[in-house]
Amino acid sequence: MIGKFQVPKRKNNLAPEDSKMPYHSSFKIKNAVRHLKDGAVIAYPTEAVYGLGCDPLNEAAVMTLLDIKQRPIEKGLILIASSLEQLRPYLVLDQTIIDRITPTWPGPVTWVIPVQPWVPKWLTGEHQSLAVRVTNHPIARDLCAQFGSPLVSTSANPTTRPAIKESRKLLKTFADADIFIVHGKVGELAQETAIYDAVSGARLR
Repeated sequence: MIGKFQVPKRKNNLAPEDSKMPYHSSFKIKNAVRHLKDGAVIAYPTEAVYGLGCDPLNEAAVMTLLDIKQRPIEKGLILIASSLEQLRPYLVLDQTIIDRITPTWPGPVTWVIPVQPWVPKWLTGEHQSLAVRVTNHPIARDLCAQFGSPLVSTSANPTTRPAIKESRKLLKTFADADIFIVHGKVGELAQETAIYDAVSGARLR
């Protein structure tokens, strides 16, 4: 059934302000959050590229995102968050995993972690795990904080095509798609974030 998947009530995990981060409009963030709550797909800057995102628990929104990106559901998706606490309801965490992942967050490192039984297949695909990251990009971080939930985060480009770093190219590529764009500067990371297995510690990407 397409609709809103029920999980424990979201919390507003507001990340502390970092004076070194570039300024961005609170109105811009609030407007994007309103679109997320309405089930929209948004595009926003991340540590290396523009990402496509939506409410991870809105099946219809996720399916729209997958269709826009032309990404098979079996591959699964990445979630970003403003804090580990936002991700805890989704994950099976032990102290070994926590000790492994926390020194890298917030930051441009994605970890694949076993999931709780309730996590929907439209997020995990054919896996029993989920790729997650606590982001330190100011816009992506504040989107998650103000939304009170993790967001889906997949590179904003059709599958097999290069990742997009500029909003001008984003507008051209998705001219026919119904996407709300949060304009901003992507981070200085040269490539998309590294991905590691949280159980083994092995690098996957």
